[in-house]
Amino acid sequence: MSKQILVVDDEVGIRESLRMILEKEGYAVQTASNADEAFRILRAGGVDLLITDIRMAGMDGVELLKLSKSVSPHSEVIMITGYASVDSAVETMKEGAYDYITKPFKKADILRAVHKAIEKQTLALDNINLKRQVETLESGLIVGANSLQMKAVLNLVHQVAPSQATILILGKTGTGKEVIANMIHKLSPRGNRPMIKVNCAAIPETLIEAELFGYEKGAFTGADSKREGRFEAADKSTIFLDEIGEIPPAVQVKLLRVLQEGTIERLGSNKTIRIDTRIIAATNKNLSEMVKEGAFREDLYWRLNVITLSLPGLKERKEDIPTLVQHFLSRFAMKNGKTIGGIETRAMEVLLEYDWPGNVRELENVIERCVVLDRDGVIGEDDLPRIIADAAVQARDLLTVQVGTTLGEVERLLMEETLKYTKGDKALASKLLGISTRTLYRKIDKKEDEE
Repeated sequence: MSKQILVVDDEVGIRESLRMILEKEGYAVQTASNADEAFRILRAGGVDLLITDIRMAGMDGVELLKLSKSVSPHSEVIMITGYASVDSAVETMKEGAYDYITKPFKKADILRAVHKAIEKQTLALDNINLKRQVETLESGLIVGANSLQMKAVLNLVHQVAPSQATILILGKTGTGKEVIANMIHKLSPRGNRPMIKVNCAAIPETLIEAELFGYEKGAFTGADSKREGRFEAADKSTIFLDEIGEIPPAVQVKLLRVLQEGTIERLGSNKTIRIDTRIIAATNKNLSEMVKEGAFREDLYWRLNVITLSLPGLKERKEDIPTLVQHFLSRFAMKNGKTIGGIETRAMEVLLEYDWPGNVRELENVIERCVVLDRDGVIGEDDLPRIIADAAVQARDLLTVQVGTTLGEVERLLMEETLKYTKGDKALASKLLGISTRTLYRKIDKKEDEE
């Protein structure tokens, strides 16, 4: 896509000369004969570079420069000046102008200044996008994206983020649905505006309609003044409806209208308000089952279910646990002013053996607890909550075999798992198995001979 340049000068000859020079270089050029007209164009957005004369009737170029920084902060600015006002052009650079061109100008000087300004503007936008990505990568969920399941989720996130499509995020509590919603928003064209978040389960059923759509003065008892709702606040941005399965049927109807028509009505008003809001919804419930039970509208479900992201539980992506643990250790050590040298191997093994019913959120809470209570700078097995250590031991102590497995194979599996548990200590393994050390050695030797 061509870079957009706006040329502002009250002399038609200079405007047209610059337009022809720049269009031959492949730029898309708009022109304005005065600063007021230019300001309207800047407010509409999309201008990468502003080239403006300093001295113009009415609002001058210096004032336009200042205004441009408020409505189009990422646009670079080049000032046009006569020889007699070079000093004023230098002053404008202190106000944020990138460069200035003196009259009469040469084509080579113009193109050199424009190319450098566009290069700076492009680099600045790239840095902004990179910063957004780094911010999302700093969240625990994204840091631990080594598993195939999470890599697939993130690939889909990067595909859908630039679009306007409605997104439905599914996953159990603690899997990071809000983190993924944040990532989609920040990587979208709407990412420079705040995302409006609504926890539908936390708002009483009698208040959720007013909260989402707003109300007029006198709409109900206690409505002493009009108030805009969350959807209006999210105009030109994104609204995240967490736990959308909790929305009552009456509000589901109004939400369907938002998705179909892009309009809302405040409580107590017949005035239709058009909004441009992207919807990201999330739930830990099975909406398709709720549709069958009549608890959720089928037409709303299909409107929401344009693109679905299903987040795996931490139990299904245990290869991500070591990275998540290191991330949380660093974060909470810094937060609490502590120095944590690391985590012992056995403690990490316990974390890997545990099934994490509370998912990433539970792991995060456990690591924060360990850091806060740590005394020696290293997280050991004894620092972990007892419930996790006990559950891991129970999981480790279970040996599952399929029906039809031969007794010889069961015996081999039992010996191998017991030796793993004792870390190769054959004397301890023989005691646990209830056989003599000599018998254990004989069986091991027999197994090795058979292999």
